Amino acid sequence: MSADAKRELPPYARVVADIRARIDAGELNPGERVPSTREIMREWGVAMATATKALAALRQEGLVEAVRGVGTLVRGTAEPAAQPVRPRERQEPPRVAAGAEHRPAGEPALTREAVVGVAITIADSEGIDGLSMRRVATRLRVSTMALYRHVASKNALVTAMIDQVYTEHALPEPPPGDWREALELALRTEWGIYRRHPWALRLTMLAGAVQSPQLMANAEWMMRVITAQGRSPDEAMRILILVSAYTSGMALQATQAVVEEYEYGMDSEHWWRTKGPEFLRIAEQGLYPLTFSISGPPDVRGVFDLGMRHLLDGLTPLIQGQADPG
Repeated sequence: MSADAKRELPPYARVVADIRARIDAGELNPGERVPSTREIMREWGVAMATATKALAALRQEGLVEAVRGVGTLVRGTAEPAAQPVRPRERQEPPRVAAGAEHRPAGEPALTREAVVGVAITIADSEGIDGLSMRRVATRLRVSTMALYRHVASKNALVTAMIDQVYTEHALPEPPPGDWREALELALRTEWGIYRRHPWALRLTMLAGAVQSPQLMANAEWMMRVITAQGRSPDEAMRILILVSAYTSGMALQATQAVVEEYEYGMDSEHWWRTKGPEFLRIAEQGLYPLTFSISGPPDVRGVFDLGMRHLLDGLTPLIQGQADPG
């Protein structure tokens, strides 16, 4: 199909044509996963309803099939059905003999690093709710049981994922001598992690589900910076909670927006763009002149930097011992 002809198609049909072309060209083989709803939204710049309609059209054509717990796959390879879990049955990690992974000949042996890396890739595109041991196994083309030789459970896998992303962005030793420079570096590093891996946000807050060694090292680093100014560990922890709440709250605003059916995965710039026609209709009513007089979507990075500077300005007396810590 020519580029001009493709541009004349409705948005969902353009997505269908592109994925169909990938299947015909052998870029997507039988049994491989096609782009998910969220991935289609990002790659083609369409709304969730359009992405969902595109996948439905591909299923109607018989090109793909939805496999529960795995995703939408190119038709041609049957996926084993998930085994039912009996109520109140205690599930033990399955044991598997060495060499039992089902790998194509000549493919390197499965490693813990590979398992964690693929899990991070899945979570980046699907969110943490889209991650499962079976999903990772399918991407690696091994049995689910093979994964348990490298990670004991899904919780252990998620902890390893957090540890990996914080290791990749480890704070320098020693910290900068100026406390403000050090905290700005720590906050921008955490902001960058959340921007690259939005799924990490709900797992790494102080009340989150994961406490990995490198995550703890990150908190310890920041507390060392604060206690070096004469503050007690308790005072440092209160300040750490304040600055971390700012970073995580800004990251939540900047990286995710609720879309149809309570799904997540659209960044703020994309969200503003898709809501353009709806905003124009509301603006025409003339009820919110100030709201609709802004020049465009807010620069979230600029807003983050502005807020961080003012937050540290406000904390300066507390960190330097010039105010009652409460």
